[in-house]
Amino acid sequence: MAALDKEQVYEWLSSVTDPEVPALTILDLGIVRNVTIKGTGNEAEVTVSITPTYSGCPAMDVISIGVRMALMSRSIRKVNIELQLSPAWTTDWMTDEGKQKLKAYGIAPPHRKAFQPLGLFEEDNVTCPRCGSEETELVSQFGPTSCKALYKCLSCKEPFEHFKCH
Repeated sequence: MAALDKEQVYEWLSSVTDPEVPALTILDLGIVRNVTIKGTGNEAEVTVSITPTYSGCPAMDVISIGVRMALMSRSIRKVNIELQLSPAWTTDWMTDEGKQKLKAYGIAPPHRKAFQPLGLFEEDNVTCPRCGSEETELVSQFGPTSCKALYKCLSCKEPFEHFKCH
């Protein structure tokens, strides 16, 4: 086995998707905080640090399995998954590409309007991912997962989910 570097590991991790929003990879979400490699060849040990989108996120077990499978399928036999809880994950860690993927998938991406570092939960009007209208209405703060809210578009009349800022 050739020398293993972080760039290669990140490329492999780019195939691991979020089980709750399969249009997004774990790299799109920004939950991969670090990769360390010890040793070389068949003796290489890879540690991947991931931060859950919220404490107690049920998808983290499935994501950990996905990370382990992505690396083990490339002959990495020693894989460690570390949960890093601090600092807490924020939607600011999502990539712009990930936000575009959310929109294409039919989920309004998070959009923070806060100008202060501690200006949490300040958002502009949520734009409909289907028709682009800003004439939308909150239906429920709680969607099918804790990180999403339910909205309806007053223009096209379609319901949609919004990935909440946090």
